[in-house]
Amino acid sequence: MMLKLEKRAQPSLLWTYLTPLVAVICTMIAGGALFAVLGKNPGEAIATIFWQPLFGEFAFYYRPQLLIKGAPLVLIAIGLSLGFRAGIWNIGAEGQYIIGALTGAGVGLAFYPAEAWYIFPLMVMAGALGGWAWAMIPAVLRTRFGTNEILVSLMLVYVAEQLLAKMALGLLRNPEGHGFPGSRNFQQYPSGHNAEIITGSGMHWGVVAALIAVIFSYILLNRHILGYHIRLTGQAPRAAKFAGVNPTQLILFCLGTSGALAGLAGMFEVSGPAGQINIDFNVGYGFTAIIVAFLGRLHPVGILLAGLLMALTYIGGEIAQSNLGLPAAAIQMFQGMLLFFLLAIDVLTNFRIRRTKREAV
Repeated sequence: MMLKLEKRAQPSLLWTYLTPLVAVICTMIAGGALFAVLGKNPGEAIATIFWQPLFGEFAFYYRPQLLIKGAPLVLIAIGLSLGFRAGIWNIGAEGQYIIGALTGAGVGLAFYPAEAWYIFPLMVMAGALGGWAWAMIPAVLRTRFGTNEILVSLMLVYVAEQLLAKMALGLLRNPEGHGFPGSRNFQQYPSGHNAEIITGSGMHWGVVAALIAVIFSYILLNRHILGYHIRLTGQAPRAAKFAGVNPTQLILFCLGTSGALAGLAGMFEVSGPAGQINIDFNVGYGFTAIIVAFLGRLHPVGILLAGLLMALTYIGGEIAQSNLGLPAAAIQMFQGMLLFFLLAIDVLTNFRIRRTKREAV
């Protein structure tokens, strides 16, 4: 006897929507087992991750962090979801995030110490253009030479990381930093600082940009012909060709948009919460946003909720590391379990397992 997957004629609509919730529950169970193996109380660890940031003793401090950490995840995931819906796989958002931060910070530091209203808008445009240009490399290679955008975009992440280290140690290094790597701190430069719009709320311009991206993405996918082309290409590529969809334009648009949004996320982060360019500026938002996109079912509103949930695991994970002594790798593995269980349950939603007799050779 052997097992095989057989595609269901009509996947359950209920399970399609329940999949993210079931994946979260399975992640809690498997994560609790992981924490128990590490010698920690699984119930206490799970409660620390999901309860303490929202309702714990210092929740007033942690709640604004949900917006701060969730904004870049949502902004990047919205861009990625457009390509994923069309079968265009940008896995290098982390590199585009880094380049957007470098170009945005570079423009801001070029004007230092001038104070003018137009400096921050120029930084925003530079961040978006930087991420867009970096994403255009795999886009052009895909459309002109048929290369695989997954491999090219992923390899460019490591190139971007080397550029980040070079800039932190060289061109963008603070001349008054006594030789330490890292740029000037934007929190001390009013014209280039992405400050909170409402003090203590966590609401900065990156959060506003993320909300705008959610709204425009929803309108694009549901009210615009381009959104129809994106959905059609992902669901029925052959039908899309007969419908007159231009694959080259679609690839350039999806990769370019995702790169621009990732670059914006990097710019808002370096000019706000992070404050400066340094060697370890990137913290994996570009990769985590892939989990956010799929956990949100590639739907703008779902991505918004998934981004807040993933931000909660970031904050709760930091609390668990501090209070319970959990290693950072265990928290990262816990986050990765979300995608694993989501994909596993998706498979069972769309396929059924059949037992068949092994054929004779």
